[in-house]
Amino acid sequence: MKLTALHDVHERLGAKLIDFGGWHMPVQYGPILDEVTTVRTKAGLFDLGHMGRVHVTGKDAVRYVDSIATNFCAKIPTSAIRYSLFCRADGNPIDDILLYKEEGGSVFIVVNASNTAADLAWMREHTKGFDVRVHDQTDELGMIAIQGQVSRDVLQKLVEGYDLGQLGYYKFTFATVCGIPNMRVSRTGYTGELGYELYVPQRETARVWNALSEAGKSHGVAPIGLGARDILRLEAGMPLYGHEIDATHNPIEAGLNFGVSFAPEKGDWIGRAALERIKANPTQRLIGLTTDGPRVPRQGTPVFRGAEQVGAVASGGVSPTINKNIASAFVKLGCDQPGLGLEIDFKGKRQACTVQELPFFSRTRK
Repeated sequence: MKLTALHDVHERLGAKLIDFGGWHMPVQYGPILDEVTTVRTKAGLFDLGHMGRVHVTGKDAVRYVDSIATNFCAKIPTSAIRYSLFCRADGNPIDDILLYKEEGGSVFIVVNASNTAADLAWMREHTKGFDVRVHDQTDELGMIAIQGQVSRDVLQKLVEGYDLGQLGYYKFTFATVCGIPNMRVSRTGYTGELGYELYVPQRETARVWNALSEAGKSHGVAPIGLGARDILRLEAGMPLYGHEIDATHNPIEAGLNFGVSFAPEKGDWIGRAALERIKANPTQRLIGLTTDGPRVPRQGTPVFRGAEQVGAVASGGVSPTINKNIASAFVKLGCDQPGLGLEIDFKGKRQACTVQELPFFSRTRK
């Protein structure tokens, strides 16, 4: 298994480590639901060193990205970030990604850990005819996130000469952090909370993590594992590859239209024709389910309306934020109205649930 630059730190903190996408990663440091609450009420530190980081440069970088990604890279303002996907010709995703549009026309792309090799192969396969260079920076850069209501106050202590209050949602800048100049700092987040990502020279990753931990100590900031991160993103209605999207679930029916551009001026891109057909004639939709019952929905659990199976759970878990068991699920059209009562089938035992729009939790962004 691969190790991030923070592996020794996680071991010293007593984290439970698991194989995640080929990386040895912390799933929890303490009770998972307590970690969720820490992020919702204070802030948490996340090691995201397993995520893939790719830099696309060259005079055709933007045009190239627009030929393989679903969103309209040419329309992204400089220093802004947009959600997008790589899709096959059938419209089903290879991965969901974030596009960082840089000054001068280069594009920095963040991809999922389990898909990094496939994404790189896909990108390199489609460079023919473009003046571009695809540079894998995963081993060069560490990646740390701080998420939660006090994240700005904590990070600001370590940032020199830049007011983080100026950094808008889905924007990025370069700043001096912990004395390290020209560090990429972004504000996206996978939790629904105010938060930031730091792209750190690999050799400095542990030092920056420790500085954030020390700066956040008086604010109650704590390290957070993948278990809590999964619940946080589900509460916030964020997709996870392999659950809400995969080789059989397309972004249109998953409610990710904001990451797909059919603008004529974008031109053709891989998967466009298939997704246009799906958009014109969808058959199912991703919705939220809440249940007061004791059983926790898990991926693949069938969803029924009366005697008919109308869908299946994509993700499920216990939400300490709304104090219910929750799930995302694909259900056929006509069974997706908010307030509609359905049933989740646990090996023949039915549990009542209620349809609601995603997300389960949202907070006003400032």
